[in-house]
Amino acid sequence: MESLNEVNSPVWLAGLIQALPECRVSSAEAVRAEFGVDRWHASAMPEAVVQAESRDEVAATLRYANEHKIPVTTRGAGVGYVGGCVPVKGGILLSVRKMDRILEINPADGVAVIEPGVILNDLQEAVREQGWYYPPDPASLKECSVGGTIATNAGGPRCVKYGVTRHYILGLEVVLPNGEILETGGRCHKNKTGLDLIGMFVGSEGLLGVVTKATLRLIPHPEARAMLTATFGEFEEAAEAVQTILNSGWQPSGLEITDGFTLRAARNYLGPETLPDGNAHLIVELDGRKETVLKDLSALKDLVTSLGAISVEEAKDKAACEAIWTLRREFSYSLRATGLTKLNEDIVVPRSKLVELVQFARKLEADTGIPVACFGHAGDGNIHTNLMVEDYDTDEAAREKADEALDVLFKWIIENDGKITGEHGVGLAKKRWFKDAVTPVANDVHRMLKATLDPNGILNPGKFIE
Repeated sequence: MESLNEVNSPVWLAGLIQALPECRVSSAEAVRAEFGVDRWHASAMPEAVVQAESRDEVAATLRYANEHKIPVTTRGAGVGYVGGCVPVKGGILLSVRKMDRILEINPADGVAVIEPGVILNDLQEAVREQGWYYPPDPASLKECSVGGTIATNAGGPRCVKYGVTRHYILGLEVVLPNGEILETGGRCHKNKTGLDLIGMFVGSEGLLGVVTKATLRLIPHPEARAMLTATFGEFEEAAEAVQTILNSGWQPSGLEITDGFTLRAARNYLGPETLPDGNAHLIVELDGRKETVLKDLSALKDLVTSLGAISVEEAKDKAACEAIWTLRREFSYSLRATGLTKLNEDIVVPRSKLVELVQFARKLEADTGIPVACFGHAGDGNIHTNLMVEDYDTDEAAREKADEALDVLFKWIIENDGKITGEHGVGLAKKRWFKDAVTPVANDVHRMLKATLDPNGILNPGKFIE
């Protein structure tokens, strides 16, 4: 781990403890170290950790910090991949993980009301028990907090049909940097009362305020689902199959693609029998009514087989489908098990450029000698392009070479109408490419919003909006 700062107990700590008499505030080194990281490679020590359990404790923390101009970095479950919750300026690490109550599930209104520390999978299971559905499903769903998914506008495989987190946020309670409470939106499924303030906070990465409550849109849970997996000899064939499936009028609820490097890593990690032979892998999920899903699956199998698949396998019930998704979620862990540092770049390209992206990745691999593993959400062009780097954390030359390769990657993405992040956020990892990824006017608007809501610059300083 790269250590970004070391600090002693601050002079303001006693006042902070006094402002939060019922709240756990710690300056112990072990606690500060625990809360100073996410799943990126950087770490930084906050000067104090506040583990808030209520909106009032969040508000008291921000009021005190704003008055004394103390940096505050908010953290949920800490499973992000871009250093977004790493407190690079020290100060206070504000954890909302203990704010983990599901306050309401109301099928009549089609809403759930939650605190930010609720684990996403717990929410999904709770609403599913009542026959309802909250679709956003990043691979970390069993670990990530809903507040974290709001902060990054997280997505996942089912975005291709159901959309991203923003599409399911009806209302937010947000503590602003000065401690004031903003309530925006509500529990109505249509609302055009004023500006879209919700959209301003969803995806804001803790730079504008701290979400303390969210009202989420629920939809009826699909009655049934079924899946197929297919392997192909080459990635290009699988990518062309993606376009053919969509052009043929199918609307999958999941459409995932995986390259040969990732498949080899998965076979090594999970066992050679886990995946059939082939250098590319497709996962296609369908959902809907019981009487139509299996019929549709059979027709889809015929289509995919006709596209040159080496093997096609079907999953016709919940258990078989869940086994496939479990396998898919293991791909990232399989890459980590190689012993190489995985620089996980969640870039997005227009869907028509999937083949060009992988061809570019292969050229980048040949030019640099750095393996590049590609897998992810083919249905919306969000392909996780992972540079697999040896000795990234210990060898300065290896790090420099990898960072130069990232420059080449992001330049290509921007020049080809893509985006540098689809769901992880900018954080620290992509900070230096942000200005190239947006127009000068867009950059200025970001800065104006930040300056208006957070004039003292206390919230998540050191990240992509200075």
